[in-house]
Amino acid sequence: MNVKINWDALGITASVACAIHCAVLPLFLTTMPIFGFEVINNLAFEVFMIILAFGIGSYSLYHGRKKHHHSYLPLIIFSFGISFLLAKQIWHHYEVLLLMPAVLLVVSAHYYNYRLCRRANHCHEHDCNH
Repeated sequence: MNVKINWDALGITASVACAIHCAVLPLFLTTMPIFGFEVINNLAFEVFMIILAFGIGSYSLYHGRKKHHHSYLPLIIFSFGISFLLAKQIWHHYEVLLLMPAVLLVVSAHYYNYRLCRRANHCHEHDCNH
């Protein structure tokens, strides 16, 4: 059985999950300690999410560039997004201002990569699903 993974879809999903986590978390901050969960400034979780986004995104965008469209632009856009995510961890007081462009850039890089893969002349339906 040959399973094909759409790495762009997985990357977008991871980025959106990260954004939802960051947006919804403040709503639950008052009730989480009651249940014994300490999620405020949980560095391990934040680093895990950044590493996950970086790993999936890097593989997806590298694969798209190498096998389909040969453009570095999605990787450049993605690099800026990851840079904003890392900056968010350093400058906590600007977290919201840094998170918005980070998510927008990472998701945009995956979407642009997806579109470039679809437009590649040699790309057939079964080849573009990674």
